[in-house]
Amino acid sequence: MSGIIFFKTQKLEELKDFYLNQIGCELWLNQKDCLIFRHHNFLFGFCRREEVKNRAMLTFFYESRDEVDKLHDRLKDISMSVPAVNEKYHIYHFFAHDPEERVVEFQYFDHRVTSYMTGDRLLLTRRSFRHFENTEIPESLLRQVLELSRFAPTARNSQPYYFKFIKDRELLMWLSKTREKSTQPIGNAPTAVVIGADPAISRRYIQDGCIAAYHFILAAWFYGLGTCWIAAMDRDDIKDRLHIPRDNYIATITPLGFPVKPAKTAPERKPLEGFIRE
Repeated sequence: MSGIIFFKTQKLEELKDFYLNQIGCELWLNQKDCLIFRHHNFLFGFCRREEVKNRAMLTFFYESRDEVDKLHDRLKDISMSVPAVNEKYHIYHFFAHDPEERVVEFQYFDHRVTSYMTGDRLLLTRRSFRHFENTEIPESLLRQVLELSRFAPTARNSQPYYFKFIKDRELLMWLSKTREKSTQPIGNAPTAVVIGADPAISRRYIQDGCIAAYHFILAAWFYGLGTCWIAAMDRDDIKDRLHIPRDNYIATITPLGFPVKPAKTAPERKPLEGFIRE
């Protein structure tokens, strides 16, 4: 479930142009005299009416100060202020007016906030991170990630996968050297996570383990934690050191932590037709 906030307007077409082309929203639903816009997980609409409701403020938030600055450069002709830090709320923001004189705020939270990503945003912005803050991940946050991860699909709902958390610094450094440069990110993280699967529970344990691993990676990103898929970790020496049965399958051992830097822009992809075969 979600929600929508509506405003009465006499300038529907002008508002459409402003929120689509100036702010970068998308038109979520066209109901003729009512237009509903979407900005990530924020839904708001305008309905053409005789009276106007403009005594309100719409706030859009972004993932970096740079995004706020770039938006200000685009909107400086209608801006009411320049981007600045608000010490009381720990935000970086500025204000502008829309075509009907509503106040619009653009801000960046200068601190961590809880999960808010929509499904498409989650899938489009997930990246591989190799450098992490030297900050311990709260147990409550790890449990939230696991709560989502345990719903990964498996053959016949057999659920053969499991998660093993590695926090011992000596063990993390040993893992980081097992495949030289490929495993280096493990040594840069406060935690590593083994995603394994037990063949005694499912005949499709390899597929089940890989699906669970990616489910975990997406769940981690949903809560702002970075990961990096590290392959070829299904080795006897690693299993022995981690006290994992040799017949079990290790899908990956991923570093886990708060990224040092924001996610990069997505690398170039082939056009859609390049992924379709007749």
